Amino acid sequence: VMLGGFLTWDLYEGFHVSPILSALVALPLGIAVGFLFHRLVLPRLDRARDVETMSLVLFFGISQVIEARGAIGFGPNERSLPTNAIPSHPIRFLGETFPAYLFVVAAVAVPLLALFVLYLYRTPLGLQTRAVMADPREAQAVGINTRRIAAITFGVGTALAAAAGALAIIVLSGVQPSEGADLTIIAFAIIVFGSLGNPIGTIVAGLIFGVLSQLAQVYLPAWSNLVPYVLVLGPMLLRPEG
Repeated sequence: VMLGGFLTWDLYEGFHVSPILSALVALPLGIAVGFLFHRLVLPRLDRARDVETMSLVLFFGISQVIEARGAIGFGPNERSLPTNAIPSHPIRFLGETFPAYLFVVAAVAVPLLALFVLYLYRTPLGLQTRAVMADPREAQAVGINTRRIAAITFGVGTALAAAAGALAIIVLSGVQPSEGADLTIIAFAIIVFGSLGNPIGTIVAGLIFGVLSQLAQVYLPAWSNLVPYVLVLGPMLLRPEG
């Protein structure tokens, strides 16, 4: 996500490329990087005794390396786009006034989300992806190339993360190397709240989180940072069985 934000900033500073176009550019780059990374690095984890634990250690280490490289390459301070890079005039909607950039971001994010859902539920590749998610061994037993599907899925996830970062620099008013940790906590909370392995549940959980977060910032600003933790602890306490 952080690299997608810096890609947007770099393209605008160097070539005055629109942030929206940068989000679209981030998609093929993310797929290529994610696919190659999965094919070259992750198969080595198969030799580990505890694959899940080693995966957490590996990705935590990679996140620290990416953050450090981002700080070295772009500096530790926040980088932001100029005000004329995106429309900022207010727009009235349902009796309320919202900044125009929220509608611009939604105009890109919603179609991307719709395409992802169509890919996952209406294509043969998506069907194989869900089969691998449900049970990799059974999927392999019926002839699905689980390594290939996992690599493609990892690439798609990386592409969506990069595109989200390209749009996040608009919503968050900037990008900095250390922003990954906070976004990871929020993403983890949404995934747990939406039920692990349930893409539609994750989408709904993301919408619920957005609404609750905004309400908390308006009515309980001092407690708004607790929303992700409440989303994690609430389901675990009320429905620990899932």
